[in-house]
Amino acid sequence: MDIINHLTRTVSPAVVEDGGNPAKKNLLEQFYAIFAARLSDSETFNRFSNENIARDDNAFYDRVWTEGAHRDQISRELANKHGVDATESRGLIAMAAPLAFHEIKSLAGSTPVPIFLSDNLNSYQHHIPAWAATVLPASALVAAPAGAHISDTVSTAPLQHEEDKSGSFMKALLPIIGLIILGALAWALLRGCQENPEPVATPIATTQEETQSDEQLAVAAVEPASLRIATGETNELYACRLSVGDETLQTNVMNALTGVFGDEANKCRADVDDNFAVDMPASAQLATILPIIKNVPNASMIIKGDNITVNAPDKAVLDKLVADLQAAAPAMRVQAEGPLDLQGEIDDSLAAADVAMNNLGENPDPRDVARALSIQVINFQVDKAVIPEVNKAVLDRAAKIINEVPDMKLMIIGHTDSQASDSYNMELSLERAESVKEYLVSQGVDASKLDTKGMGESEPIADNSTEQGRFRNRRIEFLVNNEGIGSDDSAMMDNESFDPDLNPLDKNNDDVLPDGDDATQGTAIDPTN
Repeated sequence: MDIINHLTRTVSPAVVEDGGNPAKKNLLEQFYAIFAARLSDSETFNRFSNENIARDDNAFYDRVWTEGAHRDQISRELANKHGVDATESRGLIAMAAPLAFHEIKSLAGSTPVPIFLSDNLNSYQHHIPAWAATVLPASALVAAPAGAHISDTVSTAPLQHEEDKSGSFMKALLPIIGLIILGALAWALLRGCQENPEPVATPIATTQEETQSDEQLAVAAVEPASLRIATGETNELYACRLSVGDETLQTNVMNALTGVFGDEANKCRADVDDNFAVDMPASAQLATILPIIKNVPNASMIIKGDNITVNAPDKAVLDKLVADLQAAAPAMRVQAEGPLDLQGEIDDSLAAADVAMNNLGENPDPRDVARALSIQVINFQVDKAVIPEVNKAVLDRAAKIINEVPDMKLMIIGHTDSQASDSYNMELSLERAESVKEYLVSQGVDASKLDTKGMGESEPIADNSTEQGRFRNRRIEFLVNNEGIGSDDSAMMDNESFDPDLNPLDKNNDDVLPDGDDATQGTAIDPTN
């Protein structure tokens, strides 16, 4: 995992307005390494691990480095090294910190961030300059292997002050790691005395940076590519979802799925969008990984970033599944899915939806709006279609966005688990989708912009044999027009209009609102014909 390369690709374009400026990009690259080293310290990370950090929270940098002198030193050193104005350097860092934090958390997945960063120390350690030893906890450096060289991003020579003649002395000390750090500390203190540090109250961003648009910030929201599959009772491919950044990765994953599951791979719904990464660390091992999961009935697997999370109804089977997958993909972190934390799942989904909506910017792509809305968990009560109060704030924001974006038309789709009859689940899922539409209309959305459909239990995204899988299958999904609807339903929709078939079980779309069903096909929600 090349953490610095990932942050340079995802965060830097959102921070550096003139994206081709190499000095600013190199400055940020070096800051990412220092920032990652700081977050690898558990005591530092735990101070704000439970906070909902906004992506535009420029004050977050101040909470990571609480000592004002350290913040001043970081911005000053980086500015001098890369030829960037000191005030501008401070602004770049303050903007990059919360964005980099979210990207690192996303890469870490379910692994605690300090552990993830410690495990991947080699991917960023060589970018850390010697002077950074004075602004980092000892724990961020002690994990370095013996003889490791803490160097500058651009040059391997030790940093020197222009008026300091001690370069040869410093070179003589290089073989001794401890004396390097000691010499860097003395050098940093000397420099602090020779220069007038900027006051703590110096503005953290230039006027130009303060006006950076939300649309630019949204560039940073790149999610790891992911594959979610579940097997059925007879080891068939029961559910499959794929989220990737380009068609090349989609083709590679689909070829692997087809090689193991045959034509069943065609049921896999793919979301190809530049909001997702174009690489999947496990893609090269899919030919080995997929047969293992295929041989376990009623199992589920989520591959996201460097993590594989699996579940199965039987604990002994699950333990073996984890062991087999870890042996097949030793570079991945394989773990069993933990017990369902219902309230935690709801809270996390709402927080994630809030962040996604913050990153939409002006004139958002309708697909991004649909994706942001689909993140939230709308946890309807059993057999009910009443929207919980906690979801209304997200839907209120969505109503304003939908009204402001011309020609935005969304499909609201209800899904259930399999714990009732097909006909009952179909009806309940449609009622819940209609409930969401009615609420958005009550908040001022033009009803013609919203269509609904109930899919019942027919499009699972997880297994229905575990509590966690059933929870994920009970969901409300937002799509743009006919995007993502199964092949059997695609003919029922077009870009102009869609008739939410009142009797979806009769395999046609002859219903007209109000119900005008062909008498030979039964009436609305009548599964008998």
